[in-house]
Amino acid sequence: MKNIQKGFTLIELMIVVAIIGILAAVAIPAYGDYTARAQAAEAFTMMDGVKSPLTELYTTSGQFAFDPNGATGIPAIVTGKYVDTMGTFAAKPFSVVATFKTAGVSSKITGKSVHMYYNPVSGSWSCGNGDASNDDGTAIAAVDAGAAPTVPLATVIAAVGAVATKIPDNVLPKSCG
Repeated sequence: MKNIQKGFTLIELMIVVAIIGILAAVAIPAYGDYTARAQAAEAFTMMDGVKSPLTELYTTSGQFAFDPNGATGIPAIVTGKYVDTMGTFAAKPFSVVATFKTAGVSSKITGKSVHMYYNPVSGSWSCGNGDASNDDGTAIAAVDAGAAPTVPLATVIAAVGAVATKIPDNVLPKSCG
């Protein structure tokens, strides 16, 4: 009589478990990057929404700021599900900085910042990784008087790589690399 095998051998089951373990080891970090990218996208969406109004405000009145009442700046949404704050700062008058919350976000972006810089001479925007501490600090009044920004934009973008508050490059949008 023939002995018919029923079920799987222990070796076959161990091979299946090993394959599942390898797939999980690859998938879990990739999912973490995906989650962080999705959360970081909120900041860039918020900043993209204020680029045109801020540019128009600067060209018409020489101001570059947010104001909930719209008197000295543009009214804007400055917080989100993952973004703690977004704003412009007197020390860096042409930078918009978004800082992520410290709870409820991916550990890759928690408490860190991204920013966009407006070049008033060329009228172009660039995005950056970090807290904008390396962005140009030329005052709006000096630019209005005809002075170009003191730091070339290429220097600003290159210097951002050393900022402690930057998020991992694989989390940034490709256009911001």
